Amino acid sequence: MEGPPAQAPSPRGLAYGVAASQVLGLAVITMTGAWLGQYRGGLAWASAELQFNVHPLCMVLGMVFLQGDALLVYRVFRNESKRSTKVLHGLLHALALIVALVGLVAVFQSHRKKGIQDMYSLHSWCGMAAFAFYFVQWLLGVCLFLFPGASFALRSKYKPQHVFLGGFLLTLSIATALLGILELLLFRIKESYDSFAPEGVLANVLGLLLVAFGAVVGYVLTREEWKRPPMAEETALSMDFKHLAEEGSPR
Repeated sequence: MEGPPAQAPSPRGLAYGVAASQVLGLAVITMTGAWLGQYRGGLAWASAELQFNVHPLCMVLGMVFLQGDALLVYRVFRNESKRSTKVLHGLLHALALIVALVGLVAVFQSHRKKGIQDMYSLHSWCGMAAFAFYFVQWLLGVCLFLFPGASFALRSKYKPQHVFLGGFLLTLSIATALLGILELLLFRIKESYDSFAPEGVLANVLGLLLVAFGAVVGYVLTREEWKRPPMAEETALSMDFKHLAEEGSPR
């Protein structure tokens, strides 16, 4: 009687890399909340000024932290079924999109209440591009990798682009957040920024933490030996497709 399939051991160092990413990600969210609470008056949807503060918190939570965690799913859940891992990956991305959408609604409504022009800065252009491409990337991922119907050949052809765009969009999101931090500082404390104002120092540290989070997530994702090993059924399916393709090709 056969026992359960042996589980692949976690590679040495992977747990430390994932733990470091979570510590940095939580530090980013905590520091963003502390900045908005200590220096920007906190959060309130009814107030135009405080409604704006919902924007940076939601974008950091959704487009940076949750997006990064969604990318790490295939490194953390190494022995679960591919289907359940895909579902979790897609759900985390969907949650990130919803949180980011709340942040976008907050900033547009706040601008409208205060009579401020929308979409004129580099930060806003990069942010809208990141959100739009992120949504398209999620839709394509759901259609090709979760719902049945897409051919194995199409999935295999699109997978490298899907992986590349995942890393690229996280990088773009972090760069956009850095632009947003700088833009907000120049608007609010332009006169005292060059004198090492406490708010400016806190925001600069927040920027460094964002960069560190992206670097750690990128390192975990690009370590070849830390990739999820293919399970037996995945290898069999791949070999069956290769065999069928070779048989159907002209001699």
